[in-house]
Amino acid sequence: MSTILGLSAFYHDSSAALVRDGVLIAAAEEERFSRKKHDHDFPSLAVDFCLRQAGIGIQDVDYIVFYEKPFTKFERIFQTSLGTFPRGVAVFRAAMQTWLLDKLWIKAIIREKLNIDRDRIMFCDHHLSHAASSFYCSPFEKAAVLTVDGVGEWTTTAKGVAAGNEIHLQNEMRFPHSLGLLYSAFTAFLGFEVNEGEYKVMGMAPYGEPKYLDKVWQLMDLAEDGSFHLKMEYFKYPYSLKNTYNRNFVKLFGKPRTPETHFFTKNTGFPSYFGAKPGNYNELEAENQHYADIASSIQKAVEEIVVRMARSLQKETGLTDLCMAGGRGAQQCGQLPDPEGNGIQTALYPARRRRWRRSDRSRAASGASSARRTAPVCDATCLLGRRVQR
Repeated sequence: MSTILGLSAFYHDSSAALVRDGVLIAAAEEERFSRKKHDHDFPSLAVDFCLRQAGIGIQDVDYIVFYEKPFTKFERIFQTSLGTFPRGVAVFRAAMQTWLLDKLWIKAIIREKLNIDRDRIMFCDHHLSHAASSFYCSPFEKAAVLTVDGVGEWTTTAKGVAAGNEIHLQNEMRFPHSLGLLYSAFTAFLGFEVNEGEYKVMGMAPYGEPKYLDKVWQLMDLAEDGSFHLKMEYFKYPYSLKNTYNRNFVKLFGKPRTPETHFFTKNTGFPSYFGAKPGNYNELEAENQHYADIASSIQKAVEEIVVRMARSLQKETGLTDLCMAGGRGAQQCGQLPDPEGNGIQTALYPARRRRWRRSDRSRAASGASSARRTAPVCDATCLLGRRVQR
């Protein structure tokens, strides 16, 4: 029986959540009070709201839990910057400025902001936090768990089993091979802001057809179980602060969409207030249709990959209930397919070498227990798409 305050901060959309005896009392994002869109500062106002809703003070909180492990995440950023030298020098410089001055000292910041003893502050793996956010809010006593996002500490995708008050994440994929970062590359290419405009790509997709699905598959080596290796010769996100894709990506899909361009297609109709001249109407419509088809293609690919992951997870666990979480997991929904695959599209590609790594991470709901993680594997050769064994 305990009261736990969960915190997320210093990346985007800072937030706080208060749980008492396993029941959610309050949760809120900092931007709702600060009125700053995607506010990433320490969620002091959100914490105050949660405590007021519970009618308690901060000293009545048993544990404060941060949503990821800062030192492990810093290790990934540091090793990636060194592994991509000299191209990653700008990322390295920026990381040193932000992490050494601020992000690396999360425990000290929490103690200062909330005036609480350090032994009551705990840290949870990023993808374990995702898994918990889904499973513990579900009606299931036992379920398969799949988390898919950009990247946490090292992990980009994790799968496992949750039952009772425990979650066991048994397999994972690691940076830079990320479904979330792949989708973010297309978000930027289509003229939207990364970590903000992904939903706009989803909204654009229904107005197109997946005509470029074959080109999307060229960006990766995909296995039957949904694991994959991205071909990093098309991407810049491991070593660039501004760009997620490079000239090879542009050669494959054409010129990027200009953010200021009004989006309309034949199916949406042409809003007269856009003010386009009659002479270039057809040209603009054709250009927008091209981008809608690209959006449809990446959306189709993401759905195919997640279905493969879900089907593989069902075969491994024998479970038909699925809890999904993470940025890309939020785009998908529902239950695992039945063993015969009814209602699930047949896989497009033959099986290839599996990309999943074995993970021994298991945690109780309280986060009090811990297990030793496998050593992170990432350096210059890994970033080129080859595995490195330690």
